[in-house]
Amino acid sequence: MQYKKRIAIDKIAKIIFKSTGYLVLALLGGIFFMLLYNAIAFFLEVSPLDFITGSQWNPTAAEPAYGILPLIVSTSIVSLGAMLIAIPLGVGTAAFISEYASPKLKTILKPTIEMLAAIPSVVIGFLGIVLVGPGIADLNNLPNGLNALNGAILLAIMALPTIITISEDAIHAVPQTYREASYGLGASRWQTLRKITIPAAAPGIIAAVMLGLGRAIGETMTVLMATGNAAIFPKGFFDSVKTITATIAIEMGEVPYQTTHYYALFAIAIVLFFMTLVANLIGEYFINRFRKYHAA
Repeated sequence: MQYKKRIAIDKIAKIIFKSTGYLVLALLGGIFFMLLYNAIAFFLEVSPLDFITGSQWNPTAAEPAYGILPLIVSTSIVSLGAMLIAIPLGVGTAAFISEYASPKLKTILKPTIEMLAAIPSVVIGFLGIVLVGPGIADLNNLPNGLNALNGAILLAIMALPTIITISEDAIHAVPQTYREASYGLGASRWQTLRKITIPAAAPGIIAAVMLGLGRAIGETMTVLMATGNAAIFPKGFFDSVKTITATIAIEMGEVPYQTTHYYALFAIAIVLFFMTLVANLIGEYFINRFRKYHAA
């Protein structure tokens, strides 16, 4: 009787978990096709090539311009700049917590870092306006600090808790036998960390970086407040920029319904969707590559 009851419970659990999995896929598919449906209405009026390669975004002009290239470049500059800051800081901090910090210090650092993720993005953006931006302007003799570098620094701060937490878990999960074998061959702790532990933890570290990058690309409020929102082609980190997410957030509430401008914002969202998808696919590729390497 108990055996049949367990079998029935297992079947019910299997059905529930399978249903939730299909539900998630259905929701993602629904979001994608909703975006695609509205984007097609835009591409019936504007060439996709002109949309992607156009160098001017000005949909409210007498002759509207729907070139998204400056927005793509701005989003890429801010996101990659954030990763250039966050990856070495995040992985280095994770390695310190896992390999060098005392148990007492570890119990203080980990919760403190994880609490950073709870800070609202609007607060981070406010700090960028009143603290980071003026500092950048003073150091570089700029009229203001609302530029790509300001946004990159703030996004790096927001991505750090994710990168540190997941990277630390990945490094901590490396079998202790790997370290012991390295020490037995005469390697120092630093050599072991650099040549054994971090390569073995690479799949988890790459996953952490991809999650951090995904947050950087998809962040809205911080970049809206701290980057200047100038829809021009940026030449460097000291130029004001306007990201894809900020464009959607600013213009969606004001745009007339079912106009070309309205549908253009859905086309922008499709581009953002594919940018995050490509980032995740690249991360998945390298994760599988490292897994096969260490399994060999």
